[in-house]
Amino acid sequence: MIANFRDQGVKAYRAAKLLHRSLETVYRVYRFLAAGHTLQEYYQHYRENKAHCGRKAIQLPTDEVTYIKAKVAQGWTPDTTIG
Repeated sequence: MIANFRDQGVKAYRAAKLLHRSLETVYRVYRFLAAGHTLQEYYQHYRENKAHCGRKAIQLPTDEVTYIKAKVAQGWTPDTTIG
């Protein structure tokens, strides 16, 4: 949508207001496209950066995973396994 506004010559502040987005978000896309990049490249960068967001996965040591699997196989509940 932002790229369409840019192609039509709509000012960034007007596009931001119409799309209910931050002015900086719209300016960022405008500048990226003005630098000669494509919208597909912008989306690829966006997805790569977004992959770094959020909580990191918890990695348990293999001995703990083995212990938990053994206790669950014996019928233990998670509460008793932890306790």
